Amino acid sequence: MGLALPSALAVSLLLASALAADAQIFLASRPHPVFRIGPLFIRATVTPDVGPVPVDVQWSLDVPADRSALGLEQELFLLWPGAVRAGALEGKPDPSLSQHLTQRGFSVLAWGRVPLYAQSLYRMGNDLPAQPVDTGAAFVTFVQTGGTFGLSAPATYIRIPWTINMVNRAWIMNLRMIVDGLIKPMQSTWVETVFRGPRFLFTITYHDVRPRAVFPLYFEHRDRVVRLADAPTELVVSFTRADQLQVDDVFPQSSTRRLSESLDSTEVVSSFLEKSEGITPQQLTVQFGYFSGLRALGPVLIPALFFVLGNVAAVLVRHLAGRLGHSLMAHVHLGRAPEAGRQAGVILSAEALSRITPDSTTYDEVLRLFGPDAEQREQRSAPGRRALVYRGRRVVPQGRRVFSWFSTVNHWVLENHCVQIEFDGAVVKDVQANVRRSRIPTPDVE
Repeated sequence: MGLALPSALAVSLLLASALAADAQIFLASRPHPVFRIGPLFIRATVTPDVGPVPVDVQWSLDVPADRSALGLEQELFLLWPGAVRAGALEGKPDPSLSQHLTQRGFSVLAWGRVPLYAQSLYRMGNDLPAQPVDTGAAFVTFVQTGGTFGLSAPATYIRIPWTINMVNRAWIMNLRMIVDGLIKPMQSTWVETVFRGPRFLFTITYHDVRPRAVFPLYFEHRDRVVRLADAPTELVVSFTRADQLQVDDVFPQSSTRRLSESLDSTEVVSSFLEKSEGITPQQLTVQFGYFSGLRALGPVLIPALFFVLGNVAAVLVRHLAGRLGHSLMAHVHLGRAPEAGRQAGVILSAEALSRITPDSTTYDEVLRLFGPDAEQREQRSAPGRRALVYRGRRVVPQGRRVFSWFSTVNHWVLENHCVQIEFDGAVVKDVQANVRRSRIPTPDVE
């Protein structure tokens, strides 16, 4: 059963990053090979510099129990859609590979040789290190030009020489190369880059023959495809400096993540390949990023920063909102225009005061006319002499313009009213009324 990217991940990652999937497919020299590939381990190593990726393709050939390995000797070919860099291995290029491709209309970009090793499964390490194959594996990197779609992405054709260790179950072959294009930068805003750092997408697949430079060769030699055997097959990527690594997403979800048992500070993400009789693409995708310096403290610093900024902003907003509110209340009014403004205390008008007649109006009559909310004064030096003092305050709008239910005020005037009514015994002797006016910017004056 084939695996494919979910639509959400495909839209956000593939379209945003314009990825060209890297894949592998093994071809035999003869049609309908009886052997199969297995076990197969494709191991990549990613470092914080996120540059070209070292890749080890480790495999063995599985020969049916009823067949002899004699007579199966033939070269293998690895078709890799991507550019491969020549290693430190010296050797002449293989002109037959270039000729094979140019005859089919491809343009050759580079050629060289990559190291090829045979490793004993029972005597690894210092006991018996990997044995290099002297000639290595010749490769040619090529592109397809012209046509409707123009220049294609590069692909690499690798010729793997035959060695008896390929069919020896006690040995495993290892093709080691440096590959470009497995890591793609993801698009992000500058805010995400500052706080989270750059994000990257690592993608490696197996049996993906859809790239333009790969499909013609596969289609021509599809009867030479080497199938997977009933043996462990796995895509593996190791991320060094795991203490600075942040993995955001992994596909397929059945992939496993673990710390390496043998390498320090290395996180391993792996996905087992499913055996398929057809050519079904299978993929391992990791969205990740490396952080360093202050970004390592991001989970602590960023919430603290937002907490501080939030409190500072709240104070500023409240202050500005208060000033703006006061300004609007002072100069703008919705509804019926205020005639007299705000009023507090007792304000006695001239008409009300005209009802008082000295030497006639009594103390009780004043209380009935103006109410008991007055300040009472008594003179101890003059028994029988007392006074009632009525105080009030009023804020009056000035320079008002009225537009239906909307009015504006130029400024406000604060009026302080004080009326003192003096009594001789129970009869009014004198009335004094004072008004003090002052200009204020807003009506909210205590």
